[in-house]
Amino acid sequence: MNVSIGIRGAARELQLDIDLTEEELFSRVEAAAKDHGVLTLVDSKGQRALVPAEAIGFVLVAPESPRKVGFALS
Repeated sequence: MNVSIGIRGAARELQLDIDLTEEELFSRVEAAAKDHGVLTLVDSKGQRALVPAEAIGFVLVAPESPRKVGFALS
């Protein structure tokens, strides 16, 4: 699933492709925010992202959509 995390004070957002469900992701975000801790995520390439909970501006989950192939109009 593709996830975009807005970081306060940063012009760009953090974009990750992670292997979690929406429920798992949002429970991790909520736990980090509640404890004033750090959100730790590992993407599909094995790269680890650490984001302090105070720095999270937003979390946007992009739905999985199959790639379209060809030139057909729909």
